[in-house]
Amino acid sequence: MPLRFTTAGESHGQALVSILEGMPAGLPLLADHVNAELARRQQGYGRGRRMQIEKDTVEFLSGVRAGETLGSPIAMMIQNRDWKNWREIMDPAPDAPDADARKRVVTRVRPGHADLTGILKYDRDDARDILERASARETTARVAAAAICKRFLSEFGVRIGSHLVSLGGIDAVRPANMPDDINAASDASALRTLDADAEQRMVTYIDEIKRAGNTLGGICEVVADGLPVGLGSHVSWDRKLDGRIGAAIMSIPAVKGVEIGMGFQTARVTGADVHDEIEMAPGRVHAGNVRRKTNRAGGLEGGMTTGEPLVVRVAMKPISTLMRPLGTVDVATGEAAAAVAERSDVTAVPAMGVIAEGMLALVLADAFLEKFGGDSLGETQRNYGAYLSHVATRLGG
Repeated sequence: MPLRFTTAGESHGQALVSILEGMPAGLPLLADHVNAELARRQQGYGRGRRMQIEKDTVEFLSGVRAGETLGSPIAMMIQNRDWKNWREIMDPAPDAPDADARKRVVTRVRPGHADLTGILKYDRDDARDILERASARETTARVAAAAICKRFLSEFGVRIGSHLVSLGGIDAVRPANMPDDINAASDASALRTLDADAEQRMVTYIDEIKRAGNTLGGICEVVADGLPVGLGSHVSWDRKLDGRIGAAIMSIPAVKGVEIGMGFQTARVTGADVHDEIEMAPGRVHAGNVRRKTNRAGGLEGGMTTGEPLVVRVAMKPISTLMRPLGTVDVATGEAAAAVAERSDVTAVPAMGVIAEGMLALVLADAFLEKFGGDSLGETQRNYGAYLSHVATRLGG
């Protein structure tokens, strides 16, 4: 069966819930594997007070026993510490007939957010019914499911990392030689960038923008190393891996663009400057005993992995909530108003990189199981080993 996941919960509700189905039995898994990824999601200079309140940790509710997956759905819960301050506002029980109106009703909808469209679509009077779920807090539950996928992929030598390459128009220089462990290097940076000089300029700009009550967007690059040739397929539109990756990454709140490899730059140059020449590379079995002299395609050709590093760049717009709010309308009165100012970050691009890693891991783990199957980790490993043994006999084997 395909790997699938779902999440539930509101930003200031009691908890977030993540359910992952289709993970094989026998995968060694501890809460620490998930908690480490949840902590990474909360880091980054420019984050708001919410990151100081919430110290996310996971509780396994099902699907894991004695430190291993069971093959059944894995259910996880992440408590919201801030729930105690929002219980009266978010209580699911109906109000008493003579009760006062609930606090913190949102009728001054925020430009750039789901507020206005959501209340029209779902016929609500209070935009809090929309914004609590539309909040990027939901991505905590995605990262929890993705952490298990990362753990699974690591059994096959696949490693996924990310780093910030641009913030508010300030570009970081990409190292000529990327570190073997991208996350070990980028996580040591307050902005998860590999360019210390650019980081200092970015930090100064974040402080300036914070004083102005404004927000910033930026771009992260996500790299997956160790993938075998042949994940995905060319045969149907919905099996092409680049399409699946694009859909997953674009579902992240505030993400407005995705590039693979050279991306949009390919439209500006000639074919000779785009396509990767191929040469023999005996012993490079996972790629079919060949290598691309360059990796302009970003590790994908014809909707399938090539065995080269998979490189995805992700663009995030500035956060919609501004401390100096933009103009809007009050949907309760129809009058002009200043948008409500919910607690917010100045920028969350470093954290977005971690979330993008997670969404990529979910897609790749699904493609991996689609290709190699297996109800247990051991069965998947045997199938994978047999595939590599066959590939090794093809070119230069």
